[in-house]
Amino acid sequence: MDIRRVECLDGLRGVAALWVLIGHMMILTGFRLPLIGKPDLGVDLFILLSGFLMMYQYRLRAGSEDWDAPGTWAAFWTRRFFRLAPLFYVTLAAALIAGPSIYADRVAIDSFLGQALQPAERYTDASLTNIVMHLTFLFGLLPDYAFRTPLPDWSLGLEMQFYLLFPFLILLGRRIGWIPAALVAAGGGVAIALLAGAAGLDYPMPSFLPLKLQLFLAGMLIAAGPGESLAWLWVRLGAAMLLAAIPIGGDQDLLHFAVRELLVFGFFALVHWRSLGAIGWVSRLLGSRPFYWLGELSYGTYLIHLLILQPVAAAVIGQFGTGLGAAGRFVLTGAIVVPVTYALAFVTYKLVELPGQRLGKAMIKRVAGGSTPRALQTVPEKIAAP
Repeated sequence: MDIRRVECLDGLRGVAALWVLIGHMMILTGFRLPLIGKPDLGVDLFILLSGFLMMYQYRLRAGSEDWDAPGTWAAFWTRRFFRLAPLFYVTLAAALIAGPSIYADRVAIDSFLGQALQPAERYTDASLTNIVMHLTFLFGLLPDYAFRTPLPDWSLGLEMQFYLLFPFLILLGRRIGWIPAALVAAGGGVAIALLAGAAGLDYPMPSFLPLKLQLFLAGMLIAAGPGESLAWLWVRLGAAMLLAAIPIGGDQDLLHFAVRELLVFGFFALVHWRSLGAIGWVSRLLGSRPFYWLGELSYGTYLIHLLILQPVAAAVIGQFGTGLGAAGRFVLTGAIVVPVTYALAFVTYKLVELPGQRLGKAMIKRVAGGSTPRALQTVPEKIAAP
């Protein structure tokens, strides 16, 4: 693997965010297509990419960071916090303020489409407890708070739990090997998930890390070290696909199983076989300038889109009712929602995300005594939680 750049990462994270957006548009307009109408699979792709990138960056920084030192862990956690938190806090404030209005829109949508109504508290709970749980990213640990804002933020709590665990996974992998460490961690995750289920913890979304840890670990295994043999790469691929097949966390029907396996295999191919024919062409396409920007705006797109989508879908339904079919509702809603969402994602990328990342780097530099190793300055921090 060329350790300098993995071209497909930019495009894949952009595709994952667009997948989630389109899937939610289908749910809220009544238009259905197979596969693309499953936004949870777009989140699974994000999780896979996140596991890969954390391991990839660890390898890039291996010569300049001491992972036995708590300071390295603190720098890692600081970088990741300032990658996620600034935009999340901005959109969380907007969601809490607009929550009652968005809930009324969602009731109108679900009533028109004959879907079960969402719990009111998911949209209207502006209690101090709910706010504190979200500001601290602890909400994903508790079923009652894991899905309690108008945002699709359950995966952010999940992502933060993975970041918290990541240094311990690194230490375990260095001690017993990366594949054994991944299998041990996955086994522990399954055991904890089963115990949580037996204790009556019923998560409305798989926001608890043991429910999705296997996909993070699969992504980590795809980030093979330089110089590994072809045979060992096949072993890594087999282990990653085995992890992705663990039947916990989210829907477990045949379609979801098959797509998760294809996501692992396809991503592995784009990373390790990108010099081959059509695979190379796809990899270069995903690394092209348009896909680069699609990826840069992916985090904002993911966080913002439901705040725009639900009012617009409700307005389209209110204006046209049954006079416009599902396909028409989907097209008209998308014509409004997609450009507005990406425009807002661009604005918040410039005004919130980038300043937040710079603030995080400045804090690390200050704590480090005014100097930051070059590896910490130049390695990109591009993958955010979906």
